Amino acid sequence: MDHPAQPVPNRSNFQPLLEVWRGPIVESVHSGALAVVTPDGQLTHSLGNPHLLTYMRSSGKPFQLLPFVEAGGVERFGLTEKELAILCASHDGTDEHVAVLRGIQEKVGVTETQLQCGAHPPYHGPTEKALWVRGEAPTPNRHNCSGKHTAMLALAKMLGAPLETYLDLAHPVQQAILAALSDMVGVPAAQIVMGIDGCTAPVHAVPVYNAALGFARLADPGDLPEPRRSACRRIVCAMMDYPEMIGGPGTFDTALMQAGGGRLFTKAGAEGFQATGIMSGLPERAPARGVALKIADGDISGNFRVSGETAEGRARPVVMLEALRQLGAISEEQLHILQPYAGRAQFNWRGVNVGRYVPVFQL
Repeated sequence: MDHPAQPVPNRSNFQPLLEVWRGPIVESVHSGALAVVTPDGQLTHSLGNPHLLTYMRSSGKPFQLLPFVEAGGVERFGLTEKELAILCASHDGTDEHVAVLRGIQEKVGVTETQLQCGAHPPYHGPTEKALWVRGEAPTPNRHNCSGKHTAMLALAKMLGAPLETYLDLAHPVQQAILAALSDMVGVPAAQIVMGIDGCTAPVHAVPVYNAALGFARLADPGDLPEPRRSACRRIVCAMMDYPEMIGGPGTFDTALMQAGGGRLFTKAGAEGFQATGIMSGLPERAPARGVALKIADGDISGNFRVSGETAEGRARPVVMLEALRQLGAISEEQLHILQPYAGRAQFNWRGVNVGRYVPVFQL
């Protein structure tokens, strides 16, 4: 059977960002596109094509949470800041994550069985091993997107909308999310390309520039109307105050926000997407900015370990940290703390230094 011809990606959208050296030669190169944008829409720096259209994947979760917070969901269900954080997380599925989710679901009046995200083994290695030893199969609350799905069910209850079809694009929950995302990233809803994410929820594709704009507005929502302004601040504060809920042990998201001192927040997405918000004043007198990054190969060619835990993607942390360094948004002391993610040295399974990762871009 003949298959229809598929469009060939425009490779000029990307430029080399990271070289992977083994011994005296370059073994691999990761290319990508990156944009740095201020809340008023100024593109201050770019690499590759900043207008490349790509899915935000889980980097869009803070925007997907906005309608729930704006509708008063935190107050309605009596949620804590820690519980709010996990609602926009890609968590590792630890026992603590599951306990927090169960507490939210009890408050909302839904059950884990109503989540339509499916199930996968916990990303947290020790937790996955403990489940295997106990002969316990992973359930939907172990899924990294279970917080997002719990928030969607909660919003459906608030809107009096059906719970069974909360993932349908025409459902009031998904329409509210699309409208909020459209406003934040500055792309008309009709122009946002829709797909289906790994967790079966709708996923949104926008240009890299617009994703960065959205994160800049999250970092400084001062020009946005209420209740959007307060909702943005609430979500960002929850992410930075409880970064262990956003990822977990060994994840770049958690580590960067722990080191960021309440001035940086970040959210990874699958297939090589990463977005970071920089609060104003980094460096002194600098405006807030959003940084969005897409690695061309999806950044799935190899995993690296930090303190015995596995985090997918070797390029995104190195490239994002180098971009933040060049922007003056991160100190040498913070970079030292984050050195395992900066990837300057490449170690094999015996801990032998066999090479290095070298950023090859200048903003």
